[in-house]
Amino acid sequence: MSDYALLAVLVALLLGLVAGKAWERYKLRDGRWIDRRRLRETPHYMLGLNCLVDNQIDQAVEELTRATSTETDALEIQMILGNLYRQKGQVGRAITVHQGLLQRPDLRPIEHAHVLLCLGLDYRHGGFIDRALETFQEVVRLDPKNRYAFVNLQKLYEDQQQWADAAVIREKITTIDGGDDEANQQILGFLRNEVGEALMRSGDDEAAAHAFSTAIDIDARTAPAYLNLGDARERTGQAAAAIETWERLVRTVPDRAYLALDRLERAYQRTGTPHRFIELCERLIDQNPQDWRTRLALSRHHASAGRHRKAFELLLAALPHNPHGLTIHQEAWKALLALDRDPALVQEYMALTRSAVFYLDPHICVHCRYRSTELLWQCPQCHEWNTFVEERMSTAKDTAAAELGG
Repeated sequence: MSDYALLAVLVALLLGLVAGKAWERYKLRDGRWIDRRRLRETPHYMLGLNCLVDNQIDQAVEELTRATSTETDALEIQMILGNLYRQKGQVGRAITVHQGLLQRPDLRPIEHAHVLLCLGLDYRHGGFIDRALETFQEVVRLDPKNRYAFVNLQKLYEDQQQWADAAVIREKITTIDGGDDEANQQILGFLRNEVGEALMRSGDDEAAAHAFSTAIDIDARTAPAYLNLGDARERTGQAAAAIETWERLVRTVPDRAYLALDRLERAYQRTGTPHRFIELCERLIDQNPQDWRTRLALSRHHASAGRHRKAFELLLAALPHNPHGLTIHQEAWKALLALDRDPALVQEYMALTRSAVFYLDPHICVHCRYRSTELLWQCPQCHEWNTFVEERMSTAKDTAAAELGG
């Protein structure tokens, strides 16, 4: 390419950029040009945005309403006002505003899609599920890459427990995001697991097992899919395959290994290899010395075999890592009773628990702080997936270990 030709291309690009900026600033409506930047610089508009940032919703509504008094066709401000009405709980008013905007004959397709998105949110907030579904579906028809509309469609399907439909929508979101995003894969894995659980409840174990396998293939850290797949295989008489599946969970997601321990203990007993359970637990404890749950499981195993002193020793080793866990103390009380309350063991136990306050294994959602006494895979409050962690107070022993490790 000659120097003159290259110069011509650069000039054309520059002119295009200038024209684009001009179009962003000015827009022809009803035969007249509107300076959109001038609208944004009005004091009421700026005050409204400042109030919105400060979460002063009522003041924001008042200022933005004043801003529209001089420019009644200010689409973006009307959309914001409608959204604020919804946030205030005035869903009917929000619907009226957004439906009114849809009557404008000069809406471009992308503007039409944005207003529909707001209307869909109004319907969802107001509990009009069918209308919300139809509206979000229309949004993605007009704007096939509108990720926010797809996310809301997925949440609506989840609320209705239409897991297969929710999974299809998440696959589309993954495509929009451009590939194998880890967060998308995790959500899709849990959705496919839910599909499997629905099939399992209907009695279709074969289809359920396929869904669980698919969930694991999508995201190898989908812990409940291993549990469910092993259960399905065990029910169909595939004991070895069930054990292999649960052992794979232990290897792949070690922080959730404790979920499979009861199943593995039972399976090893049935196959005449109980020693494998002891070996597994000891290996897990070696890998993670702070693992109190595995010590608890192994303690119960020893207690069931009459090895109460060994069981109690494991409980004493678990206590420094979770001194407030009621389940540990309950097992300790049982062991002390079985050991006729050996004075030396009682004294050691009392020394370890003198400042303990008991609780029932609380779990907390790291996204919204919702609390639960059981491990949940989807938070019932914020509806996010795999956000629950075990909440326990850091002990001096664990803190020191963390500092040495760092």
